[in-house]
Amino acid sequence: MYLIKSPLLLKWYYPSLLWNKSRTEKVIYLTFDDGPIPNVTDFVLKTLKVFNAKATFFCIGDNIVKHPEVFERVKTDGHAIGNHTFNHLKGWKTDDETYLENTLKCQELTQSNLFRPPYGRIKKSQARSLKSQVWSPEYESQLHTDNSQLQIVMWDVLSGDFDINLSPEKCYQNVIKHTENGSIIVFHDSLKAFDRLEYALPRVLAHFSEKGFTFASL
Repeated sequence: MYLIKSPLLLKWYYPSLLWNKSRTEKVIYLTFDDGPIPNVTDFVLKTLKVFNAKATFFCIGDNIVKHPEVFERVKTDGHAIGNHTFNHLKGWKTDDETYLENTLKCQELTQSNLFRPPYGRIKKSQARSLKSQVWSPEYESQLHTDNSQLQIVMWDVLSGDFDINLSPEKCYQNVIKHTENGSIIVFHDSLKAFDRLEYALPRVLAHFSEKGFTFASL
């Protein structure tokens, strides 16, 4: 069971997390989780380039180690990079020390001030620990950013592309029905999601481009 549109109650309970950007401008923020993966991430990069779109890739450290050439292509194309832990840990089922260590291991590779918890599940204690230790002032010199303040990024639209029981058309409809100005949308550049991603992503880009939206990285 999952929700396509993030509920207001959840945003109220976690006000320090980033759920969406400004609603005043026609800008959409596409994000891709769980890569980099050969062929799948390459497809995403080629599709984004067709529409002159920028996006944010929340990468798993283990996948960066396995596929460094794909990771380099993401950066070369000018997209933003985010930390998604080294081993895709579920925060609710992981002790804080292990979660922090695993995130730090990924941070050595991503060097980003953007973090998305796998499954969107993180304890408040883990969020506090990340903000106080991973992105502390002494760590700033290692970041490729002018702002070392950690942003924990969630979303307000979940495509559902990870759901093998979801049709590609339904995945596409999930996005176009719920997206608005400033929406942060989740897709997955993973083998599991590829059938739905391959169908939905170019159609989403075409649909919103025709409506005058632009696509930016976080």
